Amino acid sequence: MVKDNYSIYICGVGGQGIIKTSTIIGEAGMDEGLNVVMSEIHGMSQRGGSVSTEIKIGEYKSSIIEDHTSNMILGFEPLEVVRGLSKANKDTSLVFNTYPIVPAQITGTNSYPNVDSIVSSLKDNYNKVYPVEGSKYAEEAGNILSLNMVLLGSAVAVNSFPIEKENIIKAMKNNLNEKFHKMNLKAFEYGYNAIK
Repeated sequence: MVKDNYSIYICGVGGQGIIKTSTIIGEAGMDEGLNVVMSEIHGMSQRGGSVSTEIKIGEYKSSIIEDHTSNMILGFEPLEVVRGLSKANKDTSLVFNTYPIVPAQITGTNSYPNVDSIVSSLKDNYNKVYPVEGSKYAEEAGNILSLNMVLLGSAVAVNSFPIEKENIIKAMKNNLNEKFHKMNLKAFEYGYNAIK
C-alpha cells in the first residue's frame, strides 16, 4: 500500500505511447487496491505535439497535479520535461529519455537546446535526476516503439515508485499486443536496469 499519496506527471510528444503507459500504471495501481485518478491532455498528439497525462495514486479528489507537488515527472522527451517543471519541486524524481525530438517549428535562429546542458541544469536544481538513453534501449529491445516500456521500467526502478514491479508487468501483458510481449518486457528490463 502507498504510505502517502503519489502523483506522476507524464509528458512527451504524440505517438510515443504516453497514454498507454498511463493506462498500464493506472490498471496496476487499481489491481493493488489503490485509488487511482488520471487526466489526459492530448494536445496535438496526432502531429507530434506536446502530450501529457497526470496520474494520482492515493486519496485524491482531483486528477490535476498542483504546481510543485508531483512526486515524479516521467519524460519521453527532454524539452517536454523542462516544460513540465512547474509540476516539480526539488525532491521530485525526474526520469526522462535523453533523445530529443526536434519540433518542426524550430528553424533558423531558434535552436533546440543542448541535451547535456539540459541534464546538467536539472542536476544542479533537483535532487533526483535520472536521465535514460531510452531510445537506444528501445532499439536494442527490437523497436523504437518500445520506448514507453523502457521509460516505464526506469520509473518503476525508482525507490519511491508506489506500485510493485510484478503488477506493472501484469498490466503490461493485459494492455499490449501479445506478439510484442517479449520485446516490450525486454525494453522494460533495459529501462529498469538502467536505473537500478
